[in-house]
Amino acid sequence: MNDYMDIRIKPDAEMRENVLLNKVYTKFHKALCDLKATDIGISFPKYRVKLGEVIRIHASSDRLKELQMMNWLGGLSGYCDVSDILPVPKTVEGYRTVSRVQPTMTLAKLEKRVKYQKANGDLITKEEVESYKKQYKAKMFAQGLDNPYLELQSNSNGHKHRRFIQFGELLESCTEGEFDQFGLSKTASIPWF
Repeated sequence: MNDYMDIRIKPDAEMRENVLLNKVYTKFHKALCDLKATDIGISFPKYRVKLGEVIRIHASSDRLKELQMMNWLGGLSGYCDVSDILPVPKTVEGYRTVSRVQPTMTLAKLEKRVKYQKANGDLITKEEVESYKKQYKAKMFAQGLDNPYLELQSNSNGHKHRRFIQFGELLESCTEGEFDQFGLSKTASIPWF
């Protein structure tokens, strides 16, 4: 990962920062799927409490040119400033993984558990079901993630889902690996600067 380019989103009254970030990231994901890319990573260098207004895309210069040629931002390009392809600085703070983290308890899992317990005769009355749901939700929210997230919409079914982002510890050297088609990896690190 010797090169990178930054995409700085420019929110306005029509398009708030989080909405614009979600839309740009969704288009980025689609572009990675079209490229069948496992060699393009992403970071959020302005991350503090939220992800910030800059998406940094890491790859080789050739791969970034290929991504640019796709015109993948489409109509969102007016809401973004895209930098030139630049070399990674010789001195960086370190290297880190940027990956997805998933909650262990979700509403979808709750529905599956209720269905399973009904089928096994564990939950019979409406009151038992409601009581179980209430207990599960209380536990779910108590264990909730406080990681920053992107809210993405599935192209296949239109459902929205949150993709929580986890930033690994800063490392002294780069670790090799592949990125998923969201530009994330639990093993491959990106330069952090």
